[in-house]
Amino acid sequence: MARHLITSALPYINGIKHLGNMVGSMLPADVYSRYLRQRGHDVLYICATDEHGTPAELAAKEQGIPVAEFCAQAHGAQKAVYDGFALAFDYFGRSSSEQNVEITQHFARRLNENGFIEERAIRQVYSPTDGRFLPDRYVEGTCPHCGYDKARGDQCENCTRVLDPTDLINPRSAISGSTDLEVRETKHLFLLQSKLQHEVEEWVSHHEDDWPQLASSIARKWLNEGLHDRAITRDLDWGVPVPADTWPELAAEGKVFYVWFDAPIEYIGATKEWADLDPENRDWKSWWYDVDTDVRYTEFMAKDNVPFHTVMFPATELGVREPWKKVDYVKAFNWLTYYGGKFSTSQKRGVFTDQALDILPADYWRYFLIANAPESDDSSFTWEHFTATVNKDLADTLGNFVNRVLSFSKKRFGEEVPAGGEPGAAEAKLGEEIARLLAEYEQQMEALQFRKAAAALRALWSAGNSYLEEKAPWLEIKTDKDGAALTLRTAMNLIHLYAVVSEPFIPATSAAMRQAFALPSDTATWISADEARTLTALTPGIPFTAPPVLFAKLTDEDLENYKERFGGSPE
Repeated sequence: MARHLITSALPYINGIKHLGNMVGSMLPADVYSRYLRQRGHDVLYICATDEHGTPAELAAKEQGIPVAEFCAQAHGAQKAVYDGFALAFDYFGRSSSEQNVEITQHFARRLNENGFIEERAIRQVYSPTDGRFLPDRYVEGTCPHCGYDKARGDQCENCTRVLDPTDLINPRSAISGSTDLEVRETKHLFLLQSKLQHEVEEWVSHHEDDWPQLASSIARKWLNEGLHDRAITRDLDWGVPVPADTWPELAAEGKVFYVWFDAPIEYIGATKEWADLDPENRDWKSWWYDVDTDVRYTEFMAKDNVPFHTVMFPATELGVREPWKKVDYVKAFNWLTYYGGKFSTSQKRGVFTDQALDILPADYWRYFLIANAPESDDSSFTWEHFTATVNKDLADTLGNFVNRVLSFSKKRFGEEVPAGGEPGAAEAKLGEEIARLLAEYEQQMEALQFRKAAAALRALWSAGNSYLEEKAPWLEIKTDKDGAALTLRTAMNLIHLYAVVSEPFIPATSAAMRQAFALPSDTATWISADEARTLTALTPGIPFTAPPVLFAKLTDEDLENYKERFGGSPE
């Protein structure tokens, strides 16, 4: 089986992430990783908190604690939420790790040796009120492109255009709010992306036809506009230090690397963090160095991160002139909106992941988010849509099927899988339908088409209900007890199949369904087409216990409570 390296965009350290962040990177990466593991592939799923840059410094300043302490606390808080969502990272690291410092500095030295880094004097915003140069995110103002009045000096959150602080209209200090700003001269390191333009174009041209249109179009747009040399250092107290052995003057001034230079390198750094925990059995370079034909690398991210992963980081990797693994497939997502408006971490608008877990278990959110993933276009979260999806798909289609089958069988045949007669035409028809839908599900998962995969999974669940309605064992038992037993045994085998193949989407529920049956040895990681046709994993006499209600149906009162707490509109 193939080896799959999977990364999801690093969540910023400043605050708990909202549902849009979850569905735009980490959750689909987890669903895909779980699926690949079940199919027998060797998978390494890596993520980490992105801890450098101005958001961390500003948040620590606001709390009145050292930035290192703030990041340690925030990392733990985020990791607890991701554990609550059952994200099965192989490792969840930190970009402030020693490993990332080491590898980032190595990349910088190699780029410098190869002529792709240049020290330049630039004019930068300085705040006399704060007594310091202001890095890009320390400057806020109005975007010159779209007029958004809370744009940052590195990127406009509204239109996603990359900016410089001097581009902003009516700029102000994010520290003090002062508009008394000056422009003074200072020195920084620049990555000479313009010298790598042709190489990046050639590399993208070999991959863009395979990527989703969203990813390839964003990469092509940047390349068509031309790659510009980019400052990769900042005046901050927290970050990967510029190595003194290569740039002693800048190191003495306390320069650190720009967060968007070291953050993608943390994918490698976090893998080394993982390997260093068990160096005798883990080799981080076997995933990253000189492995182009051995490892398939898939990245998951929202569209605002695409330029950095399809252009800037590949330029960095190309420039070091070493055989570092580059991404094979970029799974990019549009925005999940909140009633048509933007989720916003900074403005605390929308549902945040810790709040979501306070309301309902993770599987409710996992299924809804993936079934409505913003793949081809933006998608909107509304409480009405969420409630309807939970009730129709989870409570009625899946949960009710499991409850009906196990409760009725227990009542009429006891707490063991009943025997009954031999499968007939209805069971043969069901088997073919299940095999067909399972193949569709597999095809969509392999293609990373998550909404279509969710639709196929939903159709699998619906097929069980259709079979149950057709056979009607509550009527059948009156005239053909063996026939009713066969129907229930077949339906129980469907429950077991659902338990196995639904695990990437709803792992806790899948575990509950599987644990309902006391199989002597239940080692199934997937269900083959032949197994789906015959549905014979559960044989007569196997004890079972009906699990508690899998999914509670949400009421009109629940809906109104949610809307009152979070609002029924983005404002």
